Amino acid sequence: MEYTKLGQTGLEVSKLCLGCMSFSDPNRGFHAGWVLDEEASRKIIKKALDAGINFFDTANIYGYGSSEEILGQALKDFTNREEVVIATKLFFGDGSGSGRNTTKLSRKAIFAQVEASLKRLQTDYIDILYIHRWDYDTPIEETMAALNDLVRAGKVLYLGASAMYTWQFQKAQYIAEKKGWTKFSVMQNHYNLLYREDEREMIPFCKDSGVGLAPYSPLAAGRVVRDWSAETARSQTDEVAKSKYDATEAEDRLIVERVAQLAEKHGKSRAQVALAWLWQKGIDAPIVGVTKEKYLDDFVGAFGFELSAEDVAFLDELYRPHAIVGAL
Repeated sequence: MEYTKLGQTGLEVSKLCLGCMSFSDPNRGFHAGWVLDEEASRKIIKKALDAGINFFDTANIYGYGSSEEILGQALKDFTNREEVVIATKLFFGDGSGSGRNTTKLSRKAIFAQVEASLKRLQTDYIDILYIHRWDYDTPIEETMAALNDLVRAGKVLYLGASAMYTWQFQKAQYIAEKKGWTKFSVMQNHYNLLYREDEREMIPFCKDSGVGLAPYSPLAAGRVVRDWSAETARSQTDEVAKSKYDATEAEDRLIVERVAQLAEKHGKSRAQVALAWLWQKGIDAPIVGVTKEKYLDDFVGAFGFELSAEDVAFLDELYRPHAIVGAL
């Protein structure tokens, strides 16, 4: 395993973050068609720990709280709390379905959601707390003040943001700096070979201001690492992924073919090519979803592999602008 400092924080994290959206109670959640139950999830979490992964990402909306429950129990059973970095997100509710007062990013909602996440994760603090979306209904000053109070109380160590426009992120950072509050240290944005819109503003802004980059969907929900015509349980049932990628199939599948060509050229897997590309683009820790243990071995095999400048240009050449996905 290789490790890196996350942006300008003092956090040393594995350069692979294990995404936990696929760990869930199959009877709870919007993506129940392809998730793993607790027994299967625990095996993958244990294997990730054994491989040296110390960075885990979940959210209160995943499995309507069950992802946090599974991750919290597994980490309690398999490791020491101080040896891992746990990231979770809030916005969509506290995971209990208890009503609209616990959704989005008002002060009341934030405190309710964090208390619920702490309980499910069985921990006294969250290492990184992300706001999952931008809240158009709550003044950003209220949101940033509440998040700052959580940091001051020791319930959250670092703040992160996800899925928003750069002007929104910059506004939040400006308000926090002006007030002397805690700023966001990490951006979890949507970024992969098939979706590169954040190269225009978000990624340069984060690099310039020292914000760590831990993008979600680094393999485009698996589309980068398999033939476009191949079908999986997720590709058939994940409506969110379909909404992100199906509309750009014509241009995207040509990039996928180039990934396959480079993988064959270098004797590497397609996933290893895609991860090498991300690291060479300056990403700190892409968030990888794992539904089979063998995928972890594949991902770890990407360390030490570098693409040439010609390889990167070959992958970059065919990308065309896409409609914005993620930011609302």
